Amino acid sequence: MNKRIDRTEAGWLARFLLCATVLIGFLIPASPVSASTLMYDAVLSQELMQGPDLCAHAPCADVLPGAQEFSKRKGMPSYVEAYAQEGGEKRVVGYVFLSTDIVDIPAYSGKPIITLIGMDTRGIITGVRILKHSEPILLAGLPESVLVTFIRQYLGKSADAKLEIGDGRDGVTGLDGISGATVTAIAENQVISRSAYDIARQVGIIKAVPRPAARFTAVDERLDWNALLKEGSIEHLRVEAKDVGAPEDGQPYIDLYYGYLNAPAVGKSILGEHGYKRLMQDLQAHEHAIFIVANGQSSFKGSGFVRGGIYDRIQVRQDPMSFTFRDTDYLNLYQLLPAGAPQFKESGIFIIRSASFNPAWPWDLSFLANKADAQKGTKTFTHFDREYWLPARYLEGGRPHVERPQPAWKAIWNARLLDIGLFTLILAATALLYSQRDRLVRASNRKHKPLISVPRTVLWIASVGFIGFYLKAQPSITQVMTWFHSLIHQWKWELFLSDPFIFIFWWFMIVTVALWGRGLFCGWLCPFGSLQHLAYKLGGWLGLKRFQRLLPKALHDKLKWIKYVVFAVLVGVSFYSMEAAETLAEIEPFKTTFLVGIWNRSWPFVLFVTAILGISILSERPYCKYLCPLGAGLAIPGKFRLFGLKRKSECQTCHACAAGCGSHAIDAKGNIDQKECLLCLDCMVMYYDDHACPPLVKERKNREKQGLPLTRIDAKGYFVPLESVRRHLHDKAAEVAARPE
Repeated sequence: MNKRIDRTEAGWLARFLLCATVLIGFLIPASPVSASTLMYDAVLSQELMQGPDLCAHAPCADVLPGAQEFSKRKGMPSYVEAYAQEGGEKRVVGYVFLSTDIVDIPAYSGKPIITLIGMDTRGIITGVRILKHSEPILLAGLPESVLVTFIRQYLGKSADAKLEIGDGRDGVTGLDGISGATVTAIAENQVISRSAYDIARQVGIIKAVPRPAARFTAVDERLDWNALLKEGSIEHLRVEAKDVGAPEDGQPYIDLYYGYLNAPAVGKSILGEHGYKRLMQDLQAHEHAIFIVANGQSSFKGSGFVRGGIYDRIQVRQDPMSFTFRDTDYLNLYQLLPAGAPQFKESGIFIIRSASFNPAWPWDLSFLANKADAQKGTKTFTHFDREYWLPARYLEGGRPHVERPQPAWKAIWNARLLDIGLFTLILAATALLYSQRDRLVRASNRKHKPLISVPRTVLWIASVGFIGFYLKAQPSITQVMTWFHSLIHQWKWELFLSDPFIFIFWWFMIVTVALWGRGLFCGWLCPFGSLQHLAYKLGGWLGLKRFQRLLPKALHDKLKWIKYVVFAVLVGVSFYSMEAAETLAEIEPFKTTFLVGIWNRSWPFVLFVTAILGISILSERPYCKYLCPLGAGLAIPGKFRLFGLKRKSECQTCHACAAGCGSHAIDAKGNIDQKECLLCLDCMVMYYDDHACPPLVKERKNREKQGLPLTRIDAKGYFVPLESVRRHLHDKAAEVAARPE
């Protein structure tokens, strides 16, 4: 049973809690990168991101040494040719390209790492320069130099090399990752590898494998609109107004349908027999027709289109090739013949005039738009893509086999399958164990409860060692802030799937908070919470038990609100500046303890963690109770949990459970504050213990004094009344007597 200390004795702990936030002020400037965060959310000009002269605004010479001159952007996706003078002649010596012109792969922050890459005419990477990143771990944690060291590994690598984070194997070159930032490293590896490969293919360094021409089957049937949509002969691309920062007026920014017309069954269903025949007569060899119809605020034709110009809002992409359309590639489309076809405000048929396009392979329709950023007052050019692949039944031999680049998050999951399985098993075992709490507490008593204390201690050790230090799966308030912003702005599953352990952990937390409140995670599985409790246990083992105390309840009830204030401040600041919120989130000691390691942090961070753990030796979980914003964030929805702990009417005047509650979660009226309860189950052990629970003790002694038998204790925490037992036995005897012999 925990002891309380008076207000004078509590001074040292109260002062620590009061000064903790002040200490964060020392932590922020003490960050190893705060003095030189050169790449974090760097401001890049529109000319660099989208202008014609990339190298006038980007350090192209740094990534392609020896180049003396650079061209304007060319190609699709775009790149820059680099030239050098030799013998009075200018010759191409390589290529420079910006990663965001080619791929859009989010890193851990949900934003891409904008990277400038140089490659010579043999397809060898000559330089890599990161221009901007938004990775929080590199803002206040690891120095940016680790990212610079990581990208140096790409120098001298071929554009078609297979590169993976980890140990190499046959045909695959292994790269050193970034400890504490594995997701960042995997995402950047895909950015560099895929960008170099795509440009090398486009300029002819990597030769495209010839593809057999598409041959259409004899399928000849007429389908309605829904049937065409269902089989994939028509695809649907919808962009909401909020996706591009446009005013919302009840209609999407663009609501677009499109399909491939050369396949007889599709073309005849859309255009009719006569319309299809006429279109095919007009097309030359290696020419392909697609149709597009749309509604919405915007136009896929583009408001700035003029005769002789280019339709700048739409493109077709297939592998590294992109196809744009001029006015000579456009035909009018006046109506859609399939039954159930929607009304539309604009339509058209566009002709792809290239032998490089093959309709048997998948291709993307890309809609380009200016996306407004209300916070920064800027616009960026972005594209929205939708894949089209002609159904297999229209192709002789069916669809060809296509090897697709594996998404970064899938590569992470596949590399950690064993760890994921073990981690999931620990979570499932914990939930199963707690679901049997009624059996466990009935088999325990106040002085002897190994069925609860032993599994919890094992889980604390596993949480600290395996989940915390090995998997680095410590949930954080920064993830909560990221979720809020994703719900408001743009939700990307890839962002949350990039860390499998955090992803699984949060689903576990969502389910268990809804069922039982925050206590199962906070009290049983949180790595830093477990570390504090092990420190408290260590204090007892070291003979410091007589010094282990709790704050007075009245003082605790005031200090517990600090964590809610911290939570509100962090979430509020994040809507003003995510960077500032990430920095303030250093009030969480998780990064120092598990993600980065105290040996990689400056002394204020080490002092902060050491102080918390030092206090934890003498007082149970001080950080959890008074400072943890994550605990506060989980406590709020936990108030509406489905299942709570049991109480008796006598609990209103009896304070036996409250006296032993290490969480200070039981008030003067015997009510359990589920927002503060860490589900240690001590009160539930007493609930059924006839040698500890005062009402049960009283009843037991009365029966023993009168020589009456002790019956079992029911679910409400009382001895089953003797009269009920007698009545049950009488009814049973009558039932037996009534049976025929």
